[in-house]
Amino acid sequence: MSDAPSALLDRLSLNQQTLRQWSLPELADGCARAGVRGVGLWRAPVQEYGVAAAARLVRDAQLRVTSLCRGGFLTATDPGERAAALDDNRAAVDEAAALGTDTLVLVSGGLPAGSRDLAGARERIADALGELGPYAAERGVRLAIEPLHPMYAADRCVVSTLAQALDLAARFPADRVGVVIDTYHLWWDDTVGAQIDRAGTAGGTASRIAAFQLADWVTPLPAGVLLGRGQLGDGVVDLRWFRRRVEAAGYRGPVEVEIFQPALWARDGAEVLAEIVDRFRRHVA
Repeated sequence: MSDAPSALLDRLSLNQQTLRQWSLPELADGCARAGVRGVGLWRAPVQEYGVAAAARLVRDAQLRVTSLCRGGFLTATDPGERAAALDDNRAAVDEAAALGTDTLVLVSGGLPAGSRDLAGARERIADALGELGPYAAERGVRLAIEPLHPMYAADRCVVSTLAQALDLAARFPADRVGVVIDTYHLWWDDTVGAQIDRAGTAGGTASRIAAFQLADWVTPLPAGVLLGRGQLGDGVVDLRWFRRRVEAAGYRGPVEVEIFQPALWARDGAEVLAEIVDRFRRHVA
């Protein structure tokens, strides 16, 4: 059974990149004023502001940090690059813990230069998860593998489907490694419903669903594959179907709106946030 619309709105979270024109204080104040209780943060602006200061800011605004993005990029073959990536991910875990979130989103990484070995790249991700998982668990942070649309496989993420993400996660305890369900990346896959069921608690196992993110797919992509995400309701994704499906799988966590779109960044932030809340009510709740 799904939540009532008012209860679902209490789970709404705004990813920081959706309103990139706002500073972190503006984000905290704007969300508090709009009644949005969750925020998903990104490492670079948090580091610029100061991790401890950012933690105080969101806590004082009575906001919950629903995720930190991003760790990952774990596919390097060069030993020095691999060691540096692992160190960076440990730092990301520490930052997530300091911010009070239990979810570190991982963008796994693309193919190394000159490589065509997708399977080998995925195995290196598994190896890295094995090293990072205990470190994260000690700090109360779960590593969340985000599958990205196949158009990103070469340069950003060799994990392209929810099935691939779950196959990787299944090698580790569910409280250490989970998955991210992002509508922008997964809407096209005709197996995604069955994989959401697999990720959830319907089979009596612990849920693998660490985060649920929303964006729409607009054709043609208005600003390329990276910055072409659509406002809720502007595209072809059945957002309400996804919400109902993850709930049927047992998920009751935050519902995070993550839209990378320059047209939204050029507008007044409060206006965009009000529009997002309205679209959330009409197309998701």
